[in-house]
Amino acid sequence: MRSRTTAETGALIERQARAFLEERGLRFVAANFRTRFGELDLVMEDGETLVFVEVRYRHGDSHGGALASVTTHKQQRLLKAAAQFLAQHRAAHRLVRFDIVGVTGTAAPQWLRDAFREAS
Repeated sequence: MRSRTTAETGALIERQARAFLEERGLRFVAANFRTRFGELDLVMEDGETLVFVEVRYRHGDSHGGALASVTTHKQQRLLKAAAQFLAQHRAAHRLVRFDIVGVTGTAAPQWLRDAFREAS
């Protein structure tokens, strides 16, 4: 039996994250929205709030685990990608939030709500 590719593992973890969030009341909007700044893994709704979700997987936690892997540089790219999503979908008026769902090894997903914000 062959092992999964990185892309297959990523897709599996993203599906698990989506199910995890839907079980907690969020509603799916979009997945894998690509921009020149990068990709938004999941876009969900939590009530009136549009939630941009970065999904991270790490095999182990020797380098801080999945949640710790979203660097400031990555956050800036996600903010720009989200701005493009909002403009393209004419949703600039929406309340937004940036969450991270991290999976380390075989552990249950960890959900960091409101993980970062745009600097004002």
